[in-house]
Amino acid sequence: MKLGIVGLPNVGKSTLFNSLTKAGAESANYPFCTIDPNVGIVPVPDPRLKLLGDFYKSRKVTPAVVEFVDIAGLVKGASKGEGLGNQFLANIRECDAIVHVVRCFEDSNVIHVDGSVDPARDIETINLELIFADLEVLERRMSKTARSVKVGDKKAARELAMEEKLKAHLEDGKPAKTFDPGGEDEEKWFSEISLLTAKPVIYAANVAEDDLADDGEGNAYVAAVRELAAAEGSEVFVICAQIEAEMAELDDEEREEFLADLGITSSGLDKLIDASYRTLGLMSFLTSGEDETRAWTIKIGTKAPQAAGKIHTDFERGFIKAEVVNYKDLLDAGSYAAARDKGQIRIEGKEYVVQDGDVILFRFNV
Repeated sequence: MKLGIVGLPNVGKSTLFNSLTKAGAESANYPFCTIDPNVGIVPVPDPRLKLLGDFYKSRKVTPAVVEFVDIAGLVKGASKGEGLGNQFLANIRECDAIVHVVRCFEDSNVIHVDGSVDPARDIETINLELIFADLEVLERRMSKTARSVKVGDKKAARELAMEEKLKAHLEDGKPAKTFDPGGEDEEKWFSEISLLTAKPVIYAANVAEDDLADDGEGNAYVAAVRELAAAEGSEVFVICAQIEAEMAELDDEEREEFLADLGITSSGLDKLIDASYRTLGLMSFLTSGEDETRAWTIKIGTKAPQAAGKIHTDFERGFIKAEVVNYKDLLDAGSYAAARDKGQIRIEGKEYVVQDGDVILFRFNV
């Protein structure tokens, strides 16, 4: 899973990125990997892994991971080269979703790029820059399509008609994700364009410490973000980037105490990953044994052979069956043999839809 973090300058975006990546790396004892200065890979917190790792005395425990891409603060005109954001827009074209950090706090010491705090205006600014960037991509594609139309390509003519409708939609200030391509062929073309505004968005409402305990319920700025998000079917989570930065310096036990003192139960990383999994329709199944306990991220609704293919393509190609047990049933039974004796280990075939928390042993032959 790859998430692109966007926002105006001085909204707490990079503070959040730095704290999430550092906290995530420490909390799971997983090496923080910096690919570029603005890219970090963070393990997905999953308490089931430690339980299963201890159960099997696994030599290695490997979590699922999230890749974060921190995009330089976007400003008005970013799509035309203003500020530094334009050079990084290409980085989020490959992201699965966009995390939009919105400032929801007053602080005279932190200058707002537009002079005042206004989440609705800030969201519109970012959305318009992403739309402008999409229009640029679309217009280049349309030029190519038009050349094919001139030589009598009927498929290209249909595609150009769809692209013209999409262009009008974007020029009306509407994101690509609210566009209806029409038929199946148009849907395929639409997905191939890979537009920024077609991606799902998760809003991170960055608040002051005092607004954390009630999850921003008394904050009018957060209410404005939630209203906008509800209208477009997006997720919102409330964070305090400054608090996240402080927590990033703590170990696991100290972090839990710190959260308890604040009257909250989840860190910003936990909230973000939960929201991301829901938004993208993801879940994890598990494999476990003496060599390794590992989490594998798949789409909800994935069948057993395709889940096996996440481990290795040979597993999918030569799939025979899957031995499946719920992780909690396995732990409660005390051993794999005991779980089998209780009838909790099921033999599933190619049509089995994998469930979150399944511990699976795949049988295959190639």
